[in-house]
Amino acid sequence: MTSNTAPGPRILGSLRSAAGKGIVHIEDRFETGIDDLWSALTEPGRLAHWYGQVEGNLRPGGGFRARVFASGWEGTGRVDVCEPPRRLLVTSKETDEEDEEVIEATLTANGGQTTLVLDQRGLPLDQLAAYGAGLQVHVEDLAAHIAGRERVTEGRWGELLPAYQNLAADIG
Repeated sequence: MTSNTAPGPRILGSLRSAAGKGIVHIEDRFETGIDDLWSALTEPGRLAHWYGQVEGNLRPGGGFRARVFASGWEGTGRVDVCEPPRRLLVTSKETDEEDEEVIEATLTANGGQTTLVLDQRGLPLDQLAAYGAGLQVHVEDLAAHIAGRERVTEGRWGELLPAYQNLAADIG
């Protein structure tokens, strides 16, 4: 499920554009059941272990505030679609910004494993590589949480960035 086979970091994502905005697509398989992975993505107590602080109404139409550990991102969002344990769609924006981003998570059970597909849309094209590396760090932090390990080190983003810059160079 990687998009590069060259030596270097394992890249989970691909990048593309639509209507002048960037899209990051990440796919990975987790050694856990779909209900456990869904819980890690949607319960504030579990999110606080691997992602960041999320507070608010986490039901469809509900608003929330978030602060992300890995990037320091702070902003608001709303839950647009919540179909447990298969699909989550949220729209968010950074504090004091007008542009919104959409993140869609789709989970598929496969025996005792679960495949997670994440699409983050509405991104500035000139920052697409950084978003790709960042979203992969979040997915790796989620995998560490599921496996009972600590989050990825801060240097991981810098390790991933060159590979995502190479992918972004092909976006026109």
